[in-house]
Amino acid sequence: MRKLFTWGRRSAIERGEMSKLKSSSSELDLDRPNIEDYLPSGSIQEPHGKLCLRDLLDISPTLTEAAGAIVDDSFTRCFKSIPPEPWNWNIYLFPLWCMGVLVRYLVLFPLRVIVLTVGWIIFLSCYIPVHFLLKGHDKLRKKLERCLVELICSFFVASWTGVVKYHGPRPSIRPKQVFVANHTSMIDFIILEQMTAFAVIMQKHPGWVGLLQSTILESVGSIWFNRSEAKDREIVARRLREHIEGADNNPLLIFPEGTCVNNHYTVMFKKGAFELGCTVCPVAIKYNKVFVDAFWNSRKQSFTMHLLQLMTSWAVVCDVWYLEPQNLKPGETPIEFAERVRDIISVRAGLKKVPWDGYLKYSRPSPKHRERKQQGFAESVLRRLEEI
Repeated sequence: MRKLFTWGRRSAIERGEMSKLKSSSSELDLDRPNIEDYLPSGSIQEPHGKLCLRDLLDISPTLTEAAGAIVDDSFTRCFKSIPPEPWNWNIYLFPLWCMGVLVRYLVLFPLRVIVLTVGWIIFLSCYIPVHFLLKGHDKLRKKLERCLVELICSFFVASWTGVVKYHGPRPSIRPKQVFVANHTSMIDFIILEQMTAFAVIMQKHPGWVGLLQSTILESVGSIWFNRSEAKDREIVARRLREHIEGADNNPLLIFPEGTCVNNHYTVMFKKGAFELGCTVCPVAIKYNKVFVDAFWNSRKQSFTMHLLQLMTSWAVVCDVWYLEPQNLKPGETPIEFAERVRDIISVRAGLKKVPWDGYLKYSRPSPKHRERKQQGFAESVLRRLEEI
């Protein structure tokens, strides 16, 4: 009897404590802001029935914009120059920085201009007679022109005080082979060209760069294209196959990313170089940004200004690796082959792979096209759910 009295008393106490907790929690709820008070009237509607996927898809534009912002940030990160950490932030280092600016602009830059000018004088005084006077001696003319192109590229590298370290065997002239490299700037071609006179596939540029393309670089067998011309793809593909068949043609160099990337990432490789049925020789290029960022953003900076930036820096430091040649494996598609070669280059140069097409930098899909894709995806999801 006594035990029963004790148990009843204890349960009464517990009920009293629970009622106190409920009252205290209700008092705390009164202090919390109600989000419905901040929304306009009529914006909150009671659901009429069971919530369906179609109701959730009504908010898809907002979610798409949010996801698009994340994707854009991940995509544009590949094409942004990462500024260096400032070091001239106190009164002790700022005078040294000012002295460095004076040395770079008033001493090094004039000397580099003189070096480049002397290089052009030597090159043109030799190239013009060789190109026009040896028309009937094609083999000798090609050999001399190849040496002269390597020479002028060496003067360009010297005008930046280029410190380039090459690893691996030097490329040789052989049929049925193509060289592919990651792409940071147009100076990639110059750095590789001073060691071996490659025939390069490159976007056609305006101005003095276009003049050099159509005259001097045309003599080493380079191939030009225009992204805006759809018919150029067929012409380039045909010329590619013709070039790699020639035993005396210069080694063919391709930048399969199709655009300049900031040397932190590699974007998707185009499959054109990997479906030719020939040996692919990977080349990895990595710049040391301790003195200057070699990335060229062609949308914000002309190539002339890019060269001036390099010529007013302390030095361009770079490593180049000629890697083991690769061939298409049995049962491997050209796309898989391209990804395998991209893996090799990315690992050797310490670059991060991203699943983006570099051409989206120049032409992104229109809003109507994206909307049609989203609508088609939503309809396919609904059909699958209805089947279930």
